[in-house]
Parts: sequence; C-alpha cells; structure tokens
Amino acid sequence: MNRFLVVGLALAGAAAQAASGDVPAPLRAGEHESFVGTVAARGVQIYQCRVSATGAEWVFVAPDADLLDADGRTVGRHGAGPFWEAADGSRVVGTVKARADAPAAGAVPWLLLATRAAGPQGRFSAVTSIQRINTAGGIVPPAEACTIDTIDATARIHYTADYRLFASENLK
Repeated sequence: MNRFLVVGLALAGAAAQAASGDVPAPLRAGEHESFVGTVAARGVQIYQCRVSATGAEWVFVAPDADLLDADGRTVGRHGAGPFWEAADGSRVVGTVKARADAPAAGAVPWLLLATRAAGPQGRFSAVTSIQRINTAGGIVPPAEACTIDTIDATARIHYTADYRLFASENLK
C-alpha cells in the first residue's frame, strides 16, 4: 500500500477519533462502524401550528436542507423521513437511536440515527449510522403565536448542523 495513503488514513482516523471525543457517549457510533465523512446541513426545520389538548401548538414536521462538502459545494439533500440523499441518487433513511441536548441554546438536539439504504448504490448507500452534531438554530418556535386562529400555519426556522456518516466495517 502507498506509504502516503497509509499516513493519510492514519491521520484521518485520528482526527475522527478526536472529534468523536466531543460527542456524548450515547451518541457515539457502534464499535464496528468506521467514520466515512461529514456533510454540513444548511436549511430549515419546518413547523406547523396544530390543534392540541391545550388549544394549539407548534409541531415539528420535517427538515429541509442542502448537504454541503468541506468546500461548500452542494452534494445532496436532507428531508422528511428523515432521509439523506446524495447527488448520485443514493439515499439512506434514518431512525433516532439516541439524543442529547445541544450545547447551544435554541439549537436542535444532537442525535445518533441508525440508517438503512433506500436507493441505488452510491456515496451514501453504505452508511449505517449518522450523528447530528454542532447544531445551531432550528428549535425555537416561530415568533408568531400558534392559536386556534392560525391552525395549519407553517414556519421555517433556519438551522445548521454537521452530519457525521459511519459505515459498518462489514459493508465498506
């Protein structure tokens, strides 16, 4: 194997391990999963005013975000399901396994999600879990009050996050 490739892989592994030290233990990927990359999300969390037992309340509906690489180029999309879809059409759908309050006030929680492929082979098809970390915004309900008079109104609250992707060592 190329000596520079080995050094590069070792440095990438060390950087991933150092970054995972900042993640609460319940949100860490499985011991048989390896870090494969990070995509940044820039978009909105969508809320809808709905009838509740106490009258009306804002309810989370879905995310709607672009996924960006380290150079800021759009490489995919994140949406309801939730799903992460790469520009090549590969897609995974996630289920929340664990959550932790975000360190920043008003930020959506940090999450660990189990994923399953739901599209063709490609960039995201081998991803088996995703961490949502470094969140900002997205959780503060809209400034407009949710009342019986505003039922079905929607609000789009800006948020950002980093999604760290992991793959099972058996699938890579």
